[in-house]
Amino acid sequence: MADPDAVVIGAGPNGLVAANLLADAGWQVLVLEAQPEPGGAVRSDRGLDPAYVHDMFSAFYPLAAASPVIRQLHLERHGLRWSRAPAAVAHPLTDGRCAVLAADVGRTADSLESFAPGDGAAWEGLYALWQRIGDDLLDCLFTPFPPARAGLRLAARLGYADGLRVARTMLLPARRLGEEHFGGEGARLLLAGNALHADLGPESALGGGFGWLMCMLGQAYGFPVPRGGAQALTDALVRRLTARGGVLRCGQAVTEVEVSGGRAAAVRTADGTRVPARRAVLADVPAPLLYRRLLPQDQLPARLRTDLDRFQWDFATVKVDWALSRPIPWRSEGPCTAGTVHLADSVDELTLFSAQIAMRQVPRTPFAVLGQMTTADASRSPSGTESAWAYTHVPQDIAGDAGEDGITGRWDEREKEAIADRMEAQVERYAPGFRATIGARRVLAPPDLERLDPALVGGAVNQGTTNLHQQLLFRPVPGTGRPTTHVRGLYLASATAHPGGGVHGAPGANAARTALRAARALPRLRRHRCASAAKGHPTAGTV
Repeated sequence: MADPDAVVIGAGPNGLVAANLLADAGWQVLVLEAQPEPGGAVRSDRGLDPAYVHDMFSAFYPLAAASPVIRQLHLERHGLRWSRAPAAVAHPLTDGRCAVLAADVGRTADSLESFAPGDGAAWEGLYALWQRIGDDLLDCLFTPFPPARAGLRLAARLGYADGLRVARTMLLPARRLGEEHFGGEGARLLLAGNALHADLGPESALGGGFGWLMCMLGQAYGFPVPRGGAQALTDALVRRLTARGGVLRCGQAVTEVEVSGGRAAAVRTADGTRVPARRAVLADVPAPLLYRRLLPQDQLPARLRTDLDRFQWDFATVKVDWALSRPIPWRSEGPCTAGTVHLADSVDELTLFSAQIAMRQVPRTPFAVLGQMTTADASRSPSGTESAWAYTHVPQDIAGDAGEDGITGRWDEREKEAIADRMEAQVERYAPGFRATIGARRVLAPPDLERLDPALVGGAVNQGTTNLHQQLLFRPVPGTGRPTTHVRGLYLASATAHPGGGVHGAPGANAARTALRAARALPRLRRHRCASAAKGHPTAGTV
């Protein structure tokens, strides 16, 4: 192709969303991906057992289902089909009780009512709030900060007093939000467990709001999966892009963004090829990697260097895939129909888990997020079997092991097997006989995740902490909360940009739209400066 209008670095979901939006605007777009195949953390394979499909990284996509960005791409026209388990989330306890986030809000309420009288009505009240403000809230989250239009709509809908109460609710830790609304453990665990899909422990500010958001997405949309595997979502994005003339080249690692006259002019690949970009470069790359590895260091502002030194990654992740000969033998019936199962016996257990990570210890009792993929999508494995996985979090920098295995963070085969055994022991607490169903397993430690997707630095699946000090205008560093960088024509399109992790496409969309606005503004600026020059104004110049 001729010199593209835009080069997109990285074919993860944000890069592919950005490329699609630019192509929709008539730009010539080239996407360069370092890995042999596109998708970033949205990929699947049959590497464990040819009869079983396993999602290699992310698996359930409530944010994609709810995202106005993804919905407006109409990926169903390009082959994407969603599938859902009967229930989104189950949180069993060792005593046989189970909280179930069911497809029907009444069934969810009944499940929680069994833990404490009044909890069912309290859940329905929180869902009523979601029905009132959910769309405007998502628009606020998925647009550049500050979200002027969506924010005004939300403020008008709520009014001053209710707006302050909702803002307070969103900032609460998950433990406190659960205690304020519910008398029983079931609903509290749903909130706290969903908060720990990020790195927000029960005592972390914003954890309550994030847990509530995830719960309400599950209640409204379920936790859907692409039929046939996560790769189907990526494949639909690629098909849509190529249908609009976009070009994707895999196995093309970008090693440098060339800056000329303060503007991103081109990129260079590992084989030395120079690829000019006529209008913009969009980087679906974590901010520390973009600034530290791809840009000239002598042009990096001193304040940005300091801010990058303070950038905080989220927890590291260990993931185990299983090919099971039959469904998991849960002690209670609640998890049998759920796509996602959370395993921890109390909020206190979650607090201890988070505290041990904060102390840089591998937790003794792992909190596990477990996926029953065949339950969610029958095509994932042969009839009567289960394609399953679970992940847990560990510190980025390990100082010790709160358990008895002496895990140090070397992540050799012994340590990988030890953490997998610990996770399987956790499943056994709630499903006696689980180990007897295992036909094969694959253990992906943090270095494995980073090797398979270099954007997952240290196994950080959210590309930076979700804690309040690195959100909104503090993401990725204190600034504007927008995708612009200190280099003209270079835009940050990765999950290190606002609004952060999750497969919703917002960072990519925000970067693409910002690039398009800048391109539209450029001719106006040129005309203004030419007119000023003709009148002898000192502002005259060239762009």
